Amino acid sequence: MNKIVCFIFFMCSFTYAMEVKDLKCESKTNPKGITINKPHFSWEFMGNTKSPKQGGYRIVMATSPEKLKYPDLWDSGPTSSSQSSGIQYSGEPLKRAQRVYWKVTVWGNNRGAVHSEVSWFEMGEIENPKNAFQPHVFSKSAKGVITININSKDEGRTFEGIGAVSAGASTDLLYDYKDPVRSQILDLLFKPKFGAAFQHLKVEMGGGENSTCGSEPSHAFTKEELKNPVSRGYEFWLMREAKNRNSDMILEYLPWSFPGWLKPNIYTQESAEYFVAFLDVAKKQWNLDIDWVAAAENENDTDRDWLVNHMRPTLDASGYKNVKIQGPDDNSGDWKIFNDLEKDNAFNDVIEAVGYHYVSGREFTDNMVDGRGRPTTEKAKQSGKPLWASEDWSWTGKDWDGAGALNLARLYNKFYIRDKITKSLIWAPIGSIYKSVTWDKAGAMKANEPWSGYYEVWPTIWATAHTTQFATPHNWQYLDEACGVFDVSTYKGSVVTLKDKVSANWSMIICTEKSEIIDVNIQKGLADDKVYVWKSDSENQFVELACVVPKKRSFTIQLDAKSIYSLTTTTGQQKGKYEIPESQAFPFPYQEDYEDRKVGDLPKYHSDQKGSFEIAVKADGTNCLKQIAPEPGYDWMRIYRRTNIKPHTLVGDVNWKNFTCSADVYIEDGNVELGGRVKGSFLNGYRFLIEKNGNWKLMHNKKTLSKGDIIDFDGNIWHQLKIKFQDKNVEVFVDDKSITETTHAVSNGYVAFASSYHGNLFDNLEVTDND
Repeated sequence: MNKIVCFIFFMCSFTYAMEVKDLKCESKTNPKGITINKPHFSWEFMGNTKSPKQGGYRIVMATSPEKLKYPDLWDSGPTSSSQSSGIQYSGEPLKRAQRVYWKVTVWGNNRGAVHSEVSWFEMGEIENPKNAFQPHVFSKSAKGVITININSKDEGRTFEGIGAVSAGASTDLLYDYKDPVRSQILDLLFKPKFGAAFQHLKVEMGGGENSTCGSEPSHAFTKEELKNPVSRGYEFWLMREAKNRNSDMILEYLPWSFPGWLKPNIYTQESAEYFVAFLDVAKKQWNLDIDWVAAAENENDTDRDWLVNHMRPTLDASGYKNVKIQGPDDNSGDWKIFNDLEKDNAFNDVIEAVGYHYVSGREFTDNMVDGRGRPTTEKAKQSGKPLWASEDWSWTGKDWDGAGALNLARLYNKFYIRDKITKSLIWAPIGSIYKSVTWDKAGAMKANEPWSGYYEVWPTIWATAHTTQFATPHNWQYLDEACGVFDVSTYKGSVVTLKDKVSANWSMIICTEKSEIIDVNIQKGLADDKVYVWKSDSENQFVELACVVPKKRSFTIQLDAKSIYSLTTTTGQQKGKYEIPESQAFPFPYQEDYEDRKVGDLPKYHSDQKGSFEIAVKADGTNCLKQIAPEPGYDWMRIYRRTNIKPHTLVGDVNWKNFTCSADVYIEDGNVELGGRVKGSFLNGYRFLIEKNGNWKLMHNKKTLSKGDIIDFDGNIWHQLKIKFQDKNVEVFVDDKSITETTHAVSNGYVAFASSYHGNLFDNLEVTDND
């Protein structure tokens, strides 16, 4: 009997498991002799009770099964599409008799992913074969000397800048640093000719839901707030600080999530007004003119009718005619938006720049620069429209090799040489998030100890400076004949050259893989007095070398391997430096009464992972912490990513193991939680939850360890919650009365507050030892 029950259970589980099968190319399984240059593909998706329909897909194709991990022919990227047939190939030009291996990942419409088996197809005699793009290769003499000619009359696109994306709560802890250290960090990010000198800053328009490393608050959590939008979080502050350092700073904003009142359709007139309200806060409360808005949700494509019929007219009617729209800011699509723009004048007029994410792909190794990624199409290049890598790289700036600083400099060069991309934005400018939180090592530099003032300036700051300190947006242009590679097989050795539009000055940015000797010939119309030389390698970054004096408008320079060089006729560059305070652990014991911040401000040292917590005032006139998101929002990447459990915020030290934490709570409605030994972004750790009616439970991750209720619990007054951790022992107290005690696993982590979607209050946090 038991065997029959188990069999039935197994069959039910099998029946309701998602499946993707019957992969076909041109309606055939593993066909040979495909003759069209862009074949079509299909598959069958079998859903389950949770996700009966397809919610998205990703196709990868490569020259071998092993290369499907980092596909060298085509990667569609994750697409939020239910389409499963008639999908046209958009990768590298295919060759006669070539065998292509492919597979598809499908996401259900309510999360959950399933992967297909590897399939293949083989090309025959191709009708109208296409040629692969070949970069410009500099000529080399028999002795291996490379010649580069720079000519002021050479044509090339206008340089639009190098920038960074502050989003996903990646800049969280920077706000908590104290001056002068905080100001010094900002100098290293934004001050011209000092540090990274980022020239473009894109920020998240928060929606209160987790957007990578945490959540950022909304300026209008309710429809009523839309009438008087609120300055929340740190992005407005960050834009103001960036603009203070560089008056020419280019500003942009983009949403990841949306507040719940805009569900289920974010493409409405109300959402257009929500976008405009963010501009109102920036202008009226921070005196900021934002230059660009990205349309319309990060990495989830855009909506043509909404942009044309709502967003652009609302911007214009609200006094923001100068705010331009960039799109689609997608993580897939292979620049297909140009297929729509060429046949739709209204849409083409609205989109003033086209940006895609991860043009470099996701192979975070030193081969990343040679990966296919998501190259621009010929149609995109011929359009004349500005092309952007609008979010790229996303790695740790601490490394030189691998996917680190040298790789990023190579990508900056490659994007112009191969793609005619004139603006690149990286994520993130700075890693200011707690350890163990998602993507905690990403950023061009690190600043995640506001209590000590310690920060780290990483090589990527200086790899970026090799471009940003030698050319400025809109004033400089590329010289195409002096932009290219040393070897046709790799972008690891490359050169881009730019000139000032209003003077004879020029700059050349060089990345090497091997040692090289270069002859540079300077045509008339360009400066040839002194050429200043700056170098970075794995040991030393951004070092000024002896200048070169051309003879008869020419000079020769020998370059070391695996290095970055900037040659320029401009001056004023510097390697900015400040005295950095020593690193210290988070203060212990720790107390916080939330009195040192104004009402509406962010709490010190807290890191929201879902929902939004801000300083509020209690009935007695003192401050406390309040969860203000009134309902679940429109979650970013809701098909692809696991959702966070509930609104919660972290504080403290990930290494805390044996300690006692306590806090006062007021339960307006629903429930609150006090957590300890919590790691990451998903409330993994010990959690004591108590409801307004006195029901409680102690959990570890999602598992309930014990539960009960407090008789005659008064949910209309403040209560103190306390958890004591000592090795395997965990004991919980409510109002100093022991409620439950259990023996469980030893771990370490942060203190956490969590709340249902209600205006619940927290105060008087205290973390002490157990004596």
